[in-house]
Amino acid sequence: MAIFENKTRVDINKVNSNALITNKGMLELLENTACMHSDTAGYGIKDIPNTHLSWIQLNWKVKIFRRLNYGETVTIRTWARTASKVSTLRDFEVIDENGKTACIATTRWTLISTDTQSITKITDDIINKYNPENGTVLPDFEFKRLEEPKEFSNEYVYTTQRRDIDVNKHMHNLNYLDLAYEALPEDVYFNNDFNNIEIMYKTAIILGDTSKCLYTHENGKHLVTIKSMDEKALHCIINLW
Repeated sequence: MAIFENKTRVDINKVNSNALITNKGMLELLENTACMHSDTAGYGIKDIPNTHLSWIQLNWKVKIFRRLNYGETVTIRTWARTASKVSTLRDFEVIDENGKTACIATTRWTLISTDTQSITKITDDIINKYNPENGTVLPDFEFKRLEEPKEFSNEYVYTTQRRDIDVNKHMHNLNYLDLAYEALPEDVYFNNDFNNIEIMYKTAIILGDTSKCLYTHENGKHLVTIKSMDEKALHCIINLW
């Protein structure tokens, strides 16, 4: 089946003090559904010991139309899109109990060898297991490199903990969003929902790394650039508005 569906409930760990879903909670719904789809295609987490391959996320582009409530049952729809040799796209729709679209997203992924930790070719045989679709929820959008701002007004420093590390032995991609929120000025954090999210991942953060999270407000958007302490390595840029 080209479009994979997952019906699930908005649990307590995905909502804020107003019992509304957080951005991280929404992204968790999408991420979990993508993992379930890969499980059915034979290239999921449980298949890594046999395939020696693992998907790594490169980008998020998310638009939230309505904040889901605690306890709501929602349907997440996802599908793979055609792939190049080194990356592929995946889209999402979140449908609420009334049949309305609460969120849409498009994402970009690459495939790595778990033996060498290097990018490997996405073959036709692999992508065809997902029965890719051409349709997209954001037809006018194309992923482009996010540029680092030249000036910053706020800084947060964080040393990666054991709890941050995922199956690929890197900081889990959603934890970068946690760092971005810590870097936001207090008034920005408490007075914005950030219904638009764009994330570009570059160099992975591993256990024990200390990262510098640099905030700036530019063209009506809130950007957090996450870099190594010496600022030589760019880990991630997160754009919120």
